[in-house]
Parts: sequence; C-alpha cells; structure tokens
Amino acid sequence: MRSLRFISAEALVSHPQVALQSLDSVAHNVYPLLFKASYLLEQAEVTQAVLGRWPLEEFGLGALLGPSADHPQDLRDRACRACLEALVRGLADHVRQDQRGRRLRVADLTGLRDVQVQRCPCGSALGRWGRTRLLARTCCELQAQPLAVGRPVEVLADLFVTEGNFEEVVQALRPGGPAPLRVRCPSFRADSLSPGQLLHVLRLAGPGTLRKLEVVHNVRLHAGHVQQLLAQVGFPRLASLTLPTKAFDAPPTCVSTADGQDPLLASIAWELSKMTQLTELSVAFSTLTGKIPTLLGPLQSPLRVLDLANCALNHADMAFLADCAHAAHLEVLDLSGHNLVSLYPSTFFRLLGQAARTLRILVLEECGIIDSHVGMLILGLGPCHRLRQLKLLGNPLSARALRRLFTALSELPELRCIEFPVPKDCYPEGSAYPQDELAMSKFDQQKYDEIAEELRAVLLRADREDIQVSTPLFGSFDPDIHETSNELGAFLLQAFKTALENFSRALKQVE
Repeated sequence: MRSLRFISAEALVSHPQVALQSLDSVAHNVYPLLFKASYLLEQAEVTQAVLGRWPLEEFGLGALLGPSADHPQDLRDRACRACLEALVRGLADHVRQDQRGRRLRVADLTGLRDVQVQRCPCGSALGRWGRTRLLARTCCELQAQPLAVGRPVEVLADLFVTEGNFEEVVQALRPGGPAPLRVRCPSFRADSLSPGQLLHVLRLAGPGTLRKLEVVHNVRLHAGHVQQLLAQVGFPRLASLTLPTKAFDAPPTCVSTADGQDPLLASIAWELSKMTQLTELSVAFSTLTGKIPTLLGPLQSPLRVLDLANCALNHADMAFLADCAHAAHLEVLDLSGHNLVSLYPSTFFRLLGQAARTLRILVLEECGIIDSHVGMLILGLGPCHRLRQLKLLGNPLSARALRRLFTALSELPELRCIEFPVPKDCYPEGSAYPQDELAMSKFDQQKYDEIAEELRAVLLRADREDIQVSTPLFGSFDPDIHETSNELGAFLLQAFKTALENFSRALKQVE
C-alpha cells in the first residue's frame, strides 16, 4: 500500500509545471519519493529537474526504484528510455551548477533488470548497451565544456562495450583533463572487440573495483590472451568471470612440453587463485579435457556458480568435481553437452549428492539422457530440496518417461521452473532424435501440445501449479544480444568475409 507521503508526491509530479516551481521549497527527504513518482508516471521533465537539484550526497537508482515502505512496487525492471535519458540529462545539469550548489558525491546507476516486455507506459526500453553509450556521450560532452570542475561526481555504471561504442567509452574513461563525472564500473560486458581493445578498455575501467566481467561471443580470445588479461590487468575484487568460446585453446605459437603439462593453463589458474572473492566462473564451449583439476584446484574461494557446458570433460574431470571443495557450495551448475549418466554415472550422482544442500539451478541440456536413465536421475535429484530450476532440453525422452520424471519432480518443494525437451514421440517413429535447432523445431505440434497438457496435469494433481513448464527451443530471451543484434550480425559477416579472403589467398599460394 502506498503511503500518504508517496500519494502526495504523485499528486505533485502529475502537475509538472507546479512540481518544477516547487522543488526549491521541498524538504530534502522528499526528493527520493519525487524521483520514484516521476519515474512511475514517466514525467521526464520532472525527473531531469529532480536530478539537477538533487540535495543529497548519494543517489542510488536501484534502491530508489525498488520496493519501499512508501511504495511497495518494484520498478527496477523498467528500463524506460524517456526516464533514463532524463536522468542522465539531470545529472549533467547538476554538475553544470556552481560548485556551491552541488551536494551529490556518488551517483549509482546500477540495479536495473533488462526484461523482454517493458511495463512502462511508453514501452520503449534503453538497454545496457544504450545506457553505456548515453553515459559515455554525456561525459564526452561535459569534458568539452568550460566547466569549473571542482570535486567530480563518481558514477557507478554497468558497462556494455562493443566496437560500436568503444571510442566514446574510452574517451569517457580517459578524459584529457579534469572531468565533472568520474565513471566507475562494478560490472563490465564486452562483445565484438579485438583482444587489444578489450585489454585497453579494461585498464581504463578501474579493474580494482570490478565485480563482474563478461567477455562473450565475438571477442576472439585464446589462452595466451586470457593469461595476459589476468596477469597484466588484475582483478582483485572480481566475483564473477565469464569467458568466450575457445578461450582456453592454445595460441598458434604455443609448444607443448615433453611431459604433457600445460604451463599456460597453470599460469591462468594461478592468476585466478589470486582472486580471493571469485565465486562464479563460466567457461562454456572451451575444450578442457583433463584440465579441470589444474584450472579449479588452486582457487581460494569455493565456487557458487559453475558453467562447464560443452567442455569435453572426461572421467578425471568429473571425479575431481565430485570430490572437490566447490561441490558442497554450488548453487548453479551447467554440465550440458556431456553424456553424464551413460559415461560417468557414479561420479555425476556423487557430485549431485555433494551439491544437494545448496543447488538451485541445474542445466543438463543435450546430455544424452534417455528413458532408461530416468530412474537414476530421479534418485539423484531426490535430495536436491532447494532446486528451483531444472533444464533438460535436447534429451531424447518419451512422454511416458517425462510423466514419470514430473511425478518425482513435483515432490521437490522449491522447484518453480522445468524446461523439458520436445518428447521423442513428436518426431517420426524410428527417426533419430534431432540435434540441431532447425531439425528439432520440425515436430508434431498437436502431439506436443497434448503431451505438455498431460505433464501440466501431473503437476496439478500434485497441487504444484506453482511450477512453470516450457520448451524454449531457441533459448531464453537475452536482452544484451537482442539490443546489439544488428552490430553482431555485421561483425559476423565481416568475419566470414575475412575468412573467405584468407582461404582464397591460401589457395593462390598453393597454386
């Protein structure tokens, strides 16, 4: 329920001209309510003015938009373009004031959640990449103006940098002189950058304050780049690290030692061990056969999130995972792309047993789980009472096996989401279960709908209508990929063109 204070703030904000004229006479502790009310009602003019005259030393976007005693509604999933642009304009207005009129020291712009469907009235979102570019451009504009800088305002922002905004971000992070806004980065995502660009911008971004680093998709790194990045930049406070596909592949000039050891991997593991706060590691789609003990063994802190999807793990890797200190702390585990139940049943289920007390999300996509494995899987999942999400896409299970599995899953008290595969009954009888997305999408939709209803009925009979079930064949919505899809497409086309040119040049040399 809204408080009388917030209702009063809404009433004032709903009359923008009156609000603008009244700001100087409003008590300082009412400004946070005026900001949330203006954001809720999309009164961009008022939002800008509130920031421009912000009377407090700190501004925290996530905290102000979150639930409170005055207004319980959570607005953090509203990345409203009009409001966010007004917010940054207001921040610029604030630092343009005479030094005596400024009180703001720290502006924390983190805390937003990017979602597929915007609930704000305008329906227009400004994603993380757009917010990064907006902030960078504002910093560059302010640097070009003759301002009496004085004490700069420290701005905390989650940055998303690609080739498309790289130059502006670099200029914002490395001003030529005194700057009224000093950008600090708790979270950094990089895509479509060269290794040199990545190294350069991370050095400027303040690696000492970085908590989360995501290097994804079209940043082409090999193990030499990763070692250089970790050794030369250093991330003492990093808690979460994501590396792109093939990040642990040996560089072209690397020569293996006579004893088969991998000194480059050992050096990377040593650098990771210095990150005493690291609890999340994602290295999916890197070939790490037999290398998991070397990579994870030296880590000082137990991992809570571990993504080893499609890493070609072997028995030694699985045995290490089952017995290592990380197992008892895992909350999120992705082992997709490995035939776990067929090849490593004892170690896999030992790992599940070790993680049972903490595990919340388990991803086992394309793991070759078939009907005869369901009994073992039920036994292995039984102790996982805190499990909230289970993802099983790409496993050739029949409707009968899925009904049996759903009956058992309904007994897990905290389970809220199941992503189940298209039942093999929905494909032509006798055909192999499809492995690629295009072939997988060609199934009998009517039969699938009937089976899906049967599975939901299993949950309803168990009084578990709180469990959501789905089959997202093409993956979940990724706001960052959605926002930069055009740039990523152009980057891939250029990479394909370059590959063709190199191939043609090699053919000519052979001739």
